[in-house]
Amino acid sequence: MYITSLSLFIYANLENIFHNFSTFVNRNLSDQIKEMIYHITKPQASVRASIQLPASKSISNRVLILNALSYSHYEINNLSESDDTYVMTQALTSNGNYFDIGAAGTSMRFLTAYLSKVIGEWTITGTERMKKRPIRLLVDALNSVGARIEYLEKEGFPPLRIWGSALQGGEISLSGGVSSQYISALLMIAPYMEKGLHIHLEGTVISRPYIRLTLALMKQFGVSAEWKGQTIRIPPQEYQPVPFTVESDWSAASYWYAITAFSPGAVVELPHLFRNSLQGDSAGADLFSRLGVITEFGETGVTLTHTGEIVERLEYDFVNEPDLAQTCVVACTLMNIPFRFTGLQTLKIKETDRLEALKTELKKLGYLVTDRENCILEWNGERCEPEQDPVIQTYEDHRMAMAFAPAALLLPQGIRIEDPEVVSKSYPRYWEDLQTAGFLINAQLTIDN
Repeated sequence: MYITSLSLFIYANLENIFHNFSTFVNRNLSDQIKEMIYHITKPQASVRASIQLPASKSISNRVLILNALSYSHYEINNLSESDDTYVMTQALTSNGNYFDIGAAGTSMRFLTAYLSKVIGEWTITGTERMKKRPIRLLVDALNSVGARIEYLEKEGFPPLRIWGSALQGGEISLSGGVSSQYISALLMIAPYMEKGLHIHLEGTVISRPYIRLTLALMKQFGVSAEWKGQTIRIPPQEYQPVPFTVESDWSAASYWYAITAFSPGAVVELPHLFRNSLQGDSAGADLFSRLGVITEFGETGVTLTHTGEIVERLEYDFVNEPDLAQTCVVACTLMNIPFRFTGLQTLKIKETDRLEALKTELKKLGYLVTDRENCILEWNGERCEPEQDPVIQTYEDHRMAMAFAPAALLLPQGIRIEDPEVVSKSYPRYWEDLQTAGFLINAQLTIDN
């Protein structure tokens, strides 16, 4: 049975009605609800909007750790409203010793390192999916420099018990092919190790921009580091408290690039994005120029304009910008642009196995995407019969929901997205912003009789 269509227009304009409905659902139907689905349909005209994006989650979560390490009395301005940042803030301001960080991967990695140097006994856990995301490499690295961390359930995975103490530091070797969050977690606590820290990165280093972002933010808090070749050296030193304002999120901007690419005549303004951003995902401006979107940089932000001038085929290495991959995969298939995307090895250990999720959900829309070597996605134009009324699963992954939503512009029947609330992980106002741009969104609750 379906309770259909409390439209999100009503939600936006009659908040009391929606609040009362939500209260009724929570109190009376919570045990019966199976899933929430949003049906998104395109605007009646070309998209023209000015959108205030969320603050950068990547910067917010790093600055929260650096602010704590510097014992700063300054508040951080324009912090991200994402779930990841919320649980990080709660943990850093808590008086307890047990932390449930839900599905927040960044928080798991950063807090594991941070707590290992804070005197006390700590437990950190998360969702069932988080308990399947590996953390052995970080734990082994921390234990090798004097930490004491043990696994409470499955070896190599959260939850963890951490006995915080002074860390000796020294030299360690770490694969450059692991998540940059492991490396960043170690780098941020390195100045307070007795011997400092020398990290030798072995093999190909992925997600370099995220490592550079961490080092640049550390420098703003008064800590110097040296990165030469495959080695990063951080001597013992102290952070200095500084006031800090977080810039808008370039990862979130990617969905508006896709929307602009899909909508002839579209013009979208995105304040507080800048050419010389510390965020690696600012590379999206150049990437989407090949998909028919030009970016004009101004003093207060950027303006995206649809050109319709697209490449015949796109090959790209996402090793430095893995969070842009889902948006580009969906965009290229729907625009009938064959592609070969490499550097996707970290996508298998994100909120879900994003390689499998993309293949599965695009098949519902009639596109047969293939993968190779756990790091490559390809599409050569091969199609299949689409499902009659597909519903896109999100797999508890915020980027699945946001990457597929713009497809409403190109699919005659619009698109249905399950578990839409998952966007709160990084972009809580995403659906409201789509409304601002003219999209129509109807909510459906599927309940048991």
